[in-house]
Amino acid sequence: MNDLAALAADLRPLVAEAGAAIMRVYDADIAVQRKADDTPLTLADLESQRILLDGLSRLTPGVPIVSEEASQADWSERRRWRESWLVDPLDGTREFVKRNGEFTVNVALIVEHEPVLGIVAAPALGLTYWGAAGLGAFRARHGEGESRIHVAACHVPIRIVGSRSHSTPQTDAYLNRFEHYELTAIGSSLKFCLVAEGSADLYPRFGPTSEWDTAAGQAVLEAAGGRVTRPDRHRLRYNCRETLLNGDFLAFSSEVVLPPD
Repeated sequence: MNDLAALAADLRPLVAEAGAAIMRVYDADIAVQRKADDTPLTLADLESQRILLDGLSRLTPGVPIVSEEASQADWSERRRWRESWLVDPLDGTREFVKRNGEFTVNVALIVEHEPVLGIVAAPALGLTYWGAAGLGAFRARHGEGESRIHVAACHVPIRIVGSRSHSTPQTDAYLNRFEHYELTAIGSSLKFCLVAEGSADLYPRFGPTSEWDTAAGQAVLEAAGGRVTRPDRHRLRYNCRETLLNGDFLAFSSEVVLPPD
C-alpha cells in the first residue's frame, strides 16, 4: 500500500455510501436487536458493513478485513497478516438509537501493526475526517471543501473529551489528577477527531474498547500531530495479540503536558 493518498481518495466515496445507508435507517423507525454481549445491533450496522466489505474487497483484493459485525479469523491466521483493514460499520450504536448524531463509520488500514490510514465519517453531522502517515489530516464538512487540521497548542485549562455512554471510576480517578480541566462528553470515535482538529486536548479511556473502535481515529489523530498511547506511553498497536480488545489508552495533542504516572 504505497499510495495512501490514492487509496484514501477511493475510500472516501465508499465510506460516504455507507453513511448514506445508515442515514436511511436513521430517518425511519429503528429496530434494535441485542447481540450476545447485550450491545445493540440495527439494520444500519449490517447495511453499512455490507457496503464496506464489498467495496474494500474490490479496492484491495486479498487484503483481509476485520469488522465488528463479521466473524473473526482465528489468531493462528491473523498473526501472519502483514496488512489488514479494521472496520466499525457503525461506531456508537447507542448514540444512533438515541438519535443524537454522535455516531461514526470507522475504516482503518493496518500495516505491520500500525494504523497508517484512517477515515472517520459522522453522516448525521455532515463531517468526514481522514488522515494518513506522511500526508497529514483533513476535515471535510458537507457542502464545503476540505481543510487540513492539526492538534492545538497547550491550552489552559486542559480540554478533555470523554465517553458519553462508558464512563468509569478509573476515568474519574484520572481526571482528579488535573487541578483544572474542562470536560465534554461525546459519543463514538469523534473524540479522537476533536483532539485532531484542535477542539480538545486529551481523550483518556479506561475500560474496554475493540481495535475497530480506535484504529481509524488513531490514524487521523497521529496524522494531525497527536499521539495515542497506553498509560505507560507506549503506542497503541494492532493485531499483536489473540484478543481484539485494547487496554486503557490516552489520546492527546503532542503539545499537552500530562500528569506524571
